[in-house]
Amino acid sequence: MEIAFTRLYRRRPAVAVIRLTGVIAGGRRSDALCDSRLAPLLERAFRKGSPVAVALAINSPGGSPVQSSLIAARIRRLAEEMDVKVYAFVEDVAASGGYWLACAADEIWVDASSIVGSIGVIYAGFGLQDFIGKFGVERRVHTAGSSKSMLDPFRPERQEDVRKLKGWQTQIHDAFIQHVRTARGRRLKDDGELFSGDVWVGAVSVEKGLADGVGHIVPKMTEIFGEKVRFLQYGPKRGLFQRLGARMLDDILSVADERAQFGRFGL
Repeated sequence: MEIAFTRLYRRRPAVAVIRLTGVIAGGRRSDALCDSRLAPLLERAFRKGSPVAVALAINSPGGSPVQSSLIAARIRRLAEEMDVKVYAFVEDVAASGGYWLACAADEIWVDASSIVGSIGVIYAGFGLQDFIGKFGVERRVHTAGSSKSMLDPFRPERQEDVRKLKGWQTQIHDAFIQHVRTARGRRLKDDGELFSGDVWVGAVSVEKGLADGVGHIVPKMTEIFGEKVRFLQYGPKRGLFQRLGARMLDDILSVADERAQFGRFGL
């Protein structure tokens, strides 16, 4: 009886659910979404248990364009290799790099209140040269190479630096646009605002062609794969200090940065 039950259970279709929550960034941040950290998780999700589909539960305001590209490319490679369809389900927000990840899916589903889009590139900094001047602080910078100190926040902004920055941003923006066009194809509406960096909520994002409909993971996957579908949950593991509730300085700074990123969208 037990063997028969086990065989029956294994025959039930399985959907691997991968949770992608937080800011996208490389480096040492333990809580960020990055390709090297997600690679083993993605491999397990696509290969273990022979899933009939992979569902991405996305809640991200974006971050590093390179890490966004690497993660999305890995998802597509695995989807094609394993011949598995990928569905993205947006929770609070899939903006900027978060939407880049959503476009790794074959279909994108949103909540009625999800914030979607922000297809653009941003740089933010400070101009502190007057501030340090008030306190009698002199900035001394010595470089080998005329561009090594470009965009120094303690020096007056130079127009040639801004032109270079704009050029880099244009290249990254073009790559982002191409990624979205390739992923969404004819579903995208002919709308000049799509790539302006603006965002849209719920059903309006569907009207723009940025998403395929309003729907949630369990009911949508049940609708497609039947009442007996089961869900295999995958998500980044938290470190020991996080599990115990302890916070190191970099964790505190990471939380502050993440809150600031989500705060851009009123979340």
